[in-house]
This record gives sequence, C-alpha cells and structure tokens, in this order.
Amino acid sequence: MRGLIFLTALLLPSIALAVNSQDEIRIDVPPNAQIKVRNDFGDVTVERWANNYVAVSAAVEGAVKFSRSPIVIDNRGSSLNISVVRRPLDPVAAINLQLKVPQNADVSGSSVHGEIKIAREEPVKQPELIGVDNAKRPAGTPATEQDNAEISEGDVIRVDSQLVTLNISVIDRSTNRGLLGLGQSDFRLLEDGQEQQIVQFESASAPFDMVLLIDLSGSTRDVVKLIRAAALRFVAAARPNDRIAVITFAGAPTIVSELTADRDLLRQRIETIDTARGDTKLYDATNFAMNEVVKQSKNSRRTAIVLMSDGLDGTIPGISGQQGSVKYSWPETLRNIQEFDGVLYTLWLNTEYEAMSPLDTQPEAFDMGHDRMKQMADAGGGIFYQVERLADLAGAYEQVVADLGTVYSLAYRPTNNARDGRWRGIHINVNRPNAVPRGKRGYYAN
Repeated sequence: MRGLIFLTALLLPSIALAVNSQDEIRIDVPPNAQIKVRNDFGDVTVERWANNYVAVSAAVEGAVKFSRSPIVIDNRGSSLNISVVRRPLDPVAAINLQLKVPQNADVSGSSVHGEIKIAREEPVKQPELIGVDNAKRPAGTPATEQDNAEISEGDVIRVDSQLVTLNISVIDRSTNRGLLGLGQSDFRLLEDGQEQQIVQFESASAPFDMVLLIDLSGSTRDVVKLIRAAALRFVAAARPNDRIAVITFAGAPTIVSELTADRDLLRQRIETIDTARGDTKLYDATNFAMNEVVKQSKNSRRTAIVLMSDGLDGTIPGISGQQGSVKYSWPETLRNIQEFDGVLYTLWLNTEYEAMSPLDTQPEAFDMGHDRMKQMADAGGGIFYQVERLADLAGAYEQVVADLGTVYSLAYRPTNNARDGRWRGIHINVNRPNAVPRGKRGYYAN
C-alpha cells in the first residue's frame, strides 16, 4: 500500500487575467512612468493610448491552460515590472503579451525576439466605435466596464507578486514540541547569505487547505477499513476553519472529495473509499495532487500536502510486474516538490515482507521506497514519519495536524531578482532559545 499526501501552500493576492480574449487588467501608473517588461517565451506588443493607466492582456498559443498564471506584475517599486515565468509543471506553449501604455511612458525590456525600447511619444488616434450597439469593436478601443467583469475560473490565469513564500514550523529542541506565539520580529531570513526583508507574515493560527492523497494499491478490504478510520481521525483532529480534500490512487488518482470545510460531507465521502486496482503510480499521483491543490485552493489560503505510502512506485528496481509512473520520473517529481509553494509531509508505511523468489519485491526496493519518502518530505519542507504498523496510522495523522498548528508562513521579495534557474539557499534563524526551524532549504529561481 502506498500513499497519502497532505499539501499546504501560501497563495498570495492575485489579479485574474483572461487568456486568448480581449479582456485585460488595468494598472495605475504615475506620470512619465518607467515600464519594464521581459518575456522569454513569446512576443511583446506595445501600443500607446490616451489613458493614464497601463492595460495588460496575454494570449497563449494552442488550447492549453495554466493552473497558475505565468504572468508576474510588480507595481510596488519606482517602476512597473511585467515578466513571464515558466514553472516546472507548466505546459510548453508560447505566451504573447499585449500592453497599452500612456503616451508619456518609457518602455524597455526584452522578448523572445530581442530588446524592446520605446522612449518617444507617438500620436494616438482615438478609435471610433462602429454601430450604436458597439457589437464590433476595432482593435485598440479602450476596454469597457463589462470587459473587466469577473471571469470564470476556467478561463483565467493568475498574476501575482514576485515573492518567495515559505512555510516554517518551529520546534523547541528541549521538548520536541511546536513553539506558538511567535511574531514576525522573531524571524531572521537569509538567501545565499544575504539577509532579506520579510514583507508578509501569517501566524500559526491561520487556516490551511489540506489534501489527503491515499495510496490504495494492493490493499485488501480489511486494510481499506483501517485507512478509512485513520482518515476520519484526521478530519476530526483538523481545526474547524481548515478545508480538506481527499484523493486516492493506485494505477490512477481519484478525487474522493474536493476541498471543503463540511465535516459531514467529508465523512460521507471517506466512507465510500474502497479497494483500487492498478500498478502503483506514486510519482504521477503526487504531481496530480500538487496540481489539484493549486487549482482548487483559494488565494487567501495556505496549502499543505501529507503523503502516506511505502514509497514503492512501480518504477523502482526490484519490483516485479509493475509499470509504475509514466508521466513523471523520480527526478522530475523531486524537482516539482522543491518548486511547490506549500509544505509536504510524508508518512512511510512499513509493508516489507521476506522475499521468497526473484518475483517478490526485493529488500533493496523497500529500502529505496523508505529513503525516497524521506527525500520528498525534506524537499517539501515537511516532516517524515515512520509508521511501522497500519494500526498506528491514525495517531500519525493526528501528529501531522498538531504539527501544522505550529507552521508560520513568511514571504519576501529577493534582493537578487535574476530569474536564472539557479538554486537559492535559504537559512532561517529564530530568536528564541532552543528553537529549531524546519522548512524548505531553498528554491530554483525560475
């Protein structure tokens, strides 16, 4: 049996930006604004107009959708910065930007085709509306109020601030218990040895969006009964404002319950969990869970993943007769966990048995499954739990919930803003005796 994932991430305030449509977002800028734009994944088209604000829209080539916007807008400094980033889980597609800027604005930057520099004022002719009903609107016409109406979630991508977010649990070394009541001033954060200013802080009392990813591969009905009981204990232990989703998998993931705070509904859905067939595709299911959480979670919510499994993806050497994950390899999965905005906890379940023939799962495969589960927790900034008996699973879930109650969320804007894909090491100090912070050790600057 392999798998349960609990996912937590801090999602920051965002602006909805429609893709492949005429909808756009508006950004107020001061007179003689400096606008910097960078798009390494497509074209940038700049048009001047008579309005005193900037309008931005994006078009993605092909019928692809992003779970999270690749467009980053930072308007908190002396200039307006607009850039396009691509995360490891994003589809490969050209992303084209269209900007409408005031006549007296300077625009500089680069696109996939080279340098952009527009410094001089150009005359702009106000477009004329065609027809009294404005049914057909010529290109360049300022967006109407209807254009900026709320767009359905399936049609939008996110625009968010260029911040790095961290979820940190703090443990008292002398008692091994979580430290509560810490404030922003108790934390000191360094990136590659350079101190960073913490610009957002959430206390440990802030709610979570949590996903339980439950591996049912090879489970008998008696085993599934114990798994259901453990999941119910997790739901009972969670705080009232925490939302929970449940996903099961063997050969393929199944959403048992989407994120909800309705405990009665969760209990009803958990009671429907039954055995599942198929090879163990742990890595595919882990990536599915990360994508699903980002898609379902609200912007104001922190998010978390808890994974319970023996770690035996069918691709591990020494496991006979299984294909295993086909969409994601182990290195890709580990990299995506490092890029994931939330925290990942893993609960390793010991299912080892004595191999009587070469067709049985070999001891080295069990060892590798154990070690990879630990690596996943380390990469995800969470905690690795060893569960020697299935009967101990419910208690382990309750420990995870208790630990999440000690998680603080921090965000900062790196002083090194180069998006060069390199690893940035993070170190955190806590101004309390015996305090031990636990969280992600860094990120790739994509």
